[in-house]
Amino acid sequence: MRIEENGVECASIKHLVFAYYVTGHGFGHATRVVEVVRNLIVAGHDVHVVTGAPDFVFTSEIQSPRLFLRKLVLDCGAVQADALTVDRLASLQKYSETAVQPRNSILATEVEWLNSIKADLVVSDVVPVACRAAAEAGIRSVCVTNFSWDFIYAEYVMAAGYHHRSIVWQIAEDYSHCEFLIRLPGYCPMPAFRDVIDVPLVVRRLHKSRKEVRKELGIGEDVKLVILNFGGQPAGWKLKEEYLPSGWLCLVCGASDTQELPPNFIKLPKDAYTPDLIAASDCMLGKIGYGTVSEALAYKLPFVFVRRDYFNEEPFLRNMLEFYQSGVEMIRRDLLTGHWKPYLERAISLKPCYEGGINGGEVAAHILQETAIGKNYASDKLSGARRLRDAIILGYQLQRAPGRDVSIPEWYTSAENELGLSTGSPTCKMSESNLITDLCTEDFEILHGDLQGLSDTMSFLNGLVELDSVYVSEKNSEKRQMRERKAAAGLFNWEEDIFVTRAPGRLDVMGGIADYSGSLVLQMPIKEACHVAVQRNHPSKHRLWKHALARQNAKGQGPMPVLQIVSYGSELSNRGPTFDMDLADFMEGEQPISYEKAKKYFAQDPSQKWAAYVAGTILVLMKELGVRFEDSISMLVSSAVPEGKGVSSSASVEVASMSAIAAAHGLSISPRDLALLCQKVENHIVGAPCGVMDQMTSACGEANKLLAMVCQPAEIVGLVAIPSHIRFWGIDSGIRHSVGGADYGSVRVGAFMGRKMIKAIASTKLSQSLSTANGVSPDELDNDGLELLEAEASLDYLCNLTPHRYEALYAKLLPESMIGDTFMEKYSDHGDTVTVIDKNRTYAVTAAAKHPVYENFRVKAFKALLTSESSDEQLTALGELLYQCHYSYSACGLGSDGTDRLVELVQEMQHCKLGKGEDGTLYGSKITGGGSGGTVCVIGRNSLGSSQHILEIQQRYKSATGYLPFIFEGSSPGAGKFGHLRIRRRLPPKSSA
Repeated sequence: MRIEENGVECASIKHLVFAYYVTGHGFGHATRVVEVVRNLIVAGHDVHVVTGAPDFVFTSEIQSPRLFLRKLVLDCGAVQADALTVDRLASLQKYSETAVQPRNSILATEVEWLNSIKADLVVSDVVPVACRAAAEAGIRSVCVTNFSWDFIYAEYVMAAGYHHRSIVWQIAEDYSHCEFLIRLPGYCPMPAFRDVIDVPLVVRRLHKSRKEVRKELGIGEDVKLVILNFGGQPAGWKLKEEYLPSGWLCLVCGASDTQELPPNFIKLPKDAYTPDLIAASDCMLGKIGYGTVSEALAYKLPFVFVRRDYFNEEPFLRNMLEFYQSGVEMIRRDLLTGHWKPYLERAISLKPCYEGGINGGEVAAHILQETAIGKNYASDKLSGARRLRDAIILGYQLQRAPGRDVSIPEWYTSAENELGLSTGSPTCKMSESNLITDLCTEDFEILHGDLQGLSDTMSFLNGLVELDSVYVSEKNSEKRQMRERKAAAGLFNWEEDIFVTRAPGRLDVMGGIADYSGSLVLQMPIKEACHVAVQRNHPSKHRLWKHALARQNAKGQGPMPVLQIVSYGSELSNRGPTFDMDLADFMEGEQPISYEKAKKYFAQDPSQKWAAYVAGTILVLMKELGVRFEDSISMLVSSAVPEGKGVSSSASVEVASMSAIAAAHGLSISPRDLALLCQKVENHIVGAPCGVMDQMTSACGEANKLLAMVCQPAEIVGLVAIPSHIRFWGIDSGIRHSVGGADYGSVRVGAFMGRKMIKAIASTKLSQSLSTANGVSPDELDNDGLELLEAEASLDYLCNLTPHRYEALYAKLLPESMIGDTFMEKYSDHGDTVTVIDKNRTYAVTAAAKHPVYENFRVKAFKALLTSESSDEQLTALGELLYQCHYSYSACGLGSDGTDRLVELVQEMQHCKLGKGEDGTLYGSKITGGGSGGTVCVIGRNSLGSSQHILEIQQRYKSATGYLPFIFEGSSPGAGKFGHLRIRRRLPPKSSA
């Protein structure tokens, strides 16, 4: 309570008033708030809780007149389509309706209410607007959480489009008014907060012992008990008796009143006190959230979890869970079809080892009390809003590039370090190690192919060697041995041949999104690459993972061909590390399934959707080449091409995967044809509307050369050697790029709309010309003009239209934008097989159509300039073409704050040198690939000074945004040039009896 002392308001330590705001996202936040609130009330303070959770969540634990519940939801959290799937677009729309549109009235109401209760401190878990309301009321505020909504929503913005990003900025700005953050274990990066205090786990206390709970339930100690804790269940899911092993019972939380359960499933009342039930169980089955993970760790309960889609809090909690040997991941397909047994049996064999504190509620309450009476925990750092800038929209996106200055706990370790496989660093170069070479030749017999001196290939083979002797150390520092590594150890039969392929990512030097409009493009294969190892095995000899074996045994058909894939680096993008399927699932009778059915098959579990890039290559070979796969297939995928940076990580995976499958099955496919087949994977199975330049560069590129290709659809016109005095770099902005994102797709639709309109205009002009020409002698007709109109009336690619024709005849007649429905009514179809027009969406037409017309001209000029005489003017002209391309992207709506900032830094460096009369080093820069983030390409003089200036830009960008960019430097051969390796493990000779 605030009292006046000498005319100044201050807080009375004996009786404080707290206003505690709880997010509307699920019960997990409310349950941990209970423990903090309970400790504040025990200390003699009043707590007003603003929440949408049911009263029993609080009153079952706290019976006190000092607890005041105010039913109000000021944010919506993540809107769930079902128990396992977050609807990203609906989440943003709901937040806008809940917190953005009524913002002014919310702030006015909350300021008045806070003053009316005379709050001493505002606490938020983790409602953004509460911090702003506290600031306007002149009251200090503190957040208590393990994640913040700016981080969660940043990924949603990438999928939904940048027109939503003001939501993320507003949330971050609200949080910046918070005085400091009380950070809970399992936390995400939260750059909006200036100061941080870490506390132990906040968990609810136990009311009853395990023995007491089991006695009340009538369950003996000899019965294995699993608690099903989903907070709601997947739609249309019906539990069956055979889901549980013999001798097991299941306690079901969140079951509906009308839901009928089998006899071995027990329905719990809605107000059941779950901590007691968790402690009385042998394991838990559910989805990851702070509440479930913290209580599983606190009470040493093994947790069988199923991934939740699109909720970025999850990987950080999962890492902590697995570090303390408490987690077993179940794939969604096995959850829904009832193949629970291997997971439950694995769970009860675990020995959970969390020994940390569980009194976080008490510690947090003490800090809040001390803050309310005036203690200062904050430093004099810059305000959160000042420090954030681009960092918020970057979202820190689950990409953990080395160098990021976010303090991380022991359990938050990147997959690169655990595997000993580098996914690149900002400035590192590949070093060739004689030791690794010796290891490779000593441990593997290379029956076909050549390492070509590539150190990353040597490292990959060395990793295969280590798989044969995986040893899980019992030391704490190694308890969380990567699950993907252990799964990979069982993939291969070391007595049989293994096929290894390599495919690099690419740096888009010129051409970019104009590829789908038929442009000339210039692409450089980068140093970073994806490696894939493949082995065929007869189904009877294939080593199956336990859950795959259980699924096959349930079918009762004997050994059948199975595909098993392990993907390294899964934690970097919150996806499952393994995937398996019966190859028969690709068949429908005697024919392969349709691409549309395959797309739905992989999309049903987003945490395993990544497998579409790998397994999809098998279906494409079946459909396009008539290949049938009778053997089981094991695949190990290890990519050093960073995801989401616009350097074709997906294409490198597709090309390496298909190359390995082809090599293992004796298929002879030219690099060009293989690239076209891989494009089908991305367009039709993954569902990303990309052009073909990415796959072509990965398959057909050569080191230190630019692949020149006319994308009509994929005609390689040559390899352009990079002159010795010129160098290209890629600098990652940190903003996650996605060709499946809304902006890329809408610009592509706009370009195809423009082409359709140009064809219609040309047809009309042609008809008018022919009509006017009736009665005119052939000598008087402008046949050249008519031929041009005829060609434009049947225009296959926008890039076949020259800039002067575009400006002279069409530019002024194209609308700036058009609603999808209006276009469909007039033109019926836009002529693009990989995008669909949203009738309710407005598409930019002029900018989207103009870009490829001019880009094709710029690329041709760039190619010609590369072979001209070396001069400063040559470099200046090349750089100017890059700049023009960059600003044309921005006009299409495909720019981003981060990439714009990097281009500006290059310009500043360039103009600074010119202003001082010094020799130039850097000459131009542009956004690359699909735009909307990702990497910029920089052109400069091949000199030490240029490299130093690139590093200076890297540091200046970090100072401005908090993010240290990844630098792409160097080149390597494409998959076709590399070919494949056929290797066999050298096994020690068997001892004679």
